[in-house]
Amino acid sequence: MSRETFWGPWSLFGSLVALAGFGADRLNKWWMIEVYDIASRGRVEVTSFFDLVMAWNLGVSYGLFQAQTALGVTVLAGFAIAVIIGLGLWLARVEYRVTALAIGLILGGALGNVYDRIFYGAVADFFSFHAFGFYWYIFNIADVWIALGVALIILESVLPGLVGAGKKDSPDGKSGGTPV
Repeated sequence: MSRETFWGPWSLFGSLVALAGFGADRLNKWWMIEVYDIASRGRVEVTSFFDLVMAWNLGVSYGLFQAQTALGVTVLAGFAIAVIIGLGLWLARVEYRVTALAIGLILGGALGNVYDRIFYGAVADFFSFHAFGFYWYIFNIADVWIALGVALIILESVLPGLVGAGKKDSPDGKSGGTPV
């Protein structure tokens, strides 16, 4: 293994995106829990289709795989950390700025949620959208970063030219090469 295994031309950019995403998520969760004290307020109707609530997600997406024991929390946190490591290795190999942005967004969100799981035993969620009796799942800023990152990766793979991935990018601002 070499340095390139763990650090590539877009690693700094992707890492800064991840750090910013993690910071935004932590700041929002701190404010909602400690300052705004959403837990004592119950459901706060912001609009007819959007509420602020306090929900602790013991599982993963949509509450799947509920972890109600220390072992369960450890397994879910361990899995998330393994995913974070894998994303970091992928980031070291990317050739396009948009891919580094997408991976950075996913990393920032994953770090925010794994932080919650380690320090609280569950992930703090606050945002509830609903319409016509249908309630979408309750989510947080970290989930937004993850969804945006995944959407960018899908968009890039389906329509590469649309998001500027037609030529290989370089961190120094120069472009060159041919599409992979």
